[in-house]
Amino acid sequence: MVLAKITVTVQNLMKSKNGYESEFLVDTGSIDCMVPAIVLRNAGIKHEGKRAYELANGKPEEWEYGFARISFLGLETVAQIIFGSEKAEPILGAVALKNVNIRVDPATGTLKSYPASS
Repeated sequence: MVLAKITVTVQNLMKSKNGYESEFLVDTGSIDCMVPAIVLRNAGIKHEGKRAYELANGKPEEWEYGFARISFLGLETVAQIIFGSEKAEPILGAVALKNVNIRVDPATGTLKSYPASS
């Protein structure tokens, strides 16, 4: 698991409201992205359902999720995003990285773009 921080913007699917821009923890051990719920609601992102997620401590918790436009490194994708707790650190998960062909170089811990999907 590689941990780094990069600037990410999260917007609703229609881009009808101002988005949220912040430093996100790049966490290749997390599948989905996570942002505090209040931030997502203010950006006009709607929850689509609930599901159980296993946290870093190994305990499952049920969280709301929705879908958002996620932009970073000059790239944009749509991915599932978790409505986190008020104090949740914003997380950029592995699916958003994979969607835009960004991978983590295990030797250097840096993010690298790959020309083709695998």
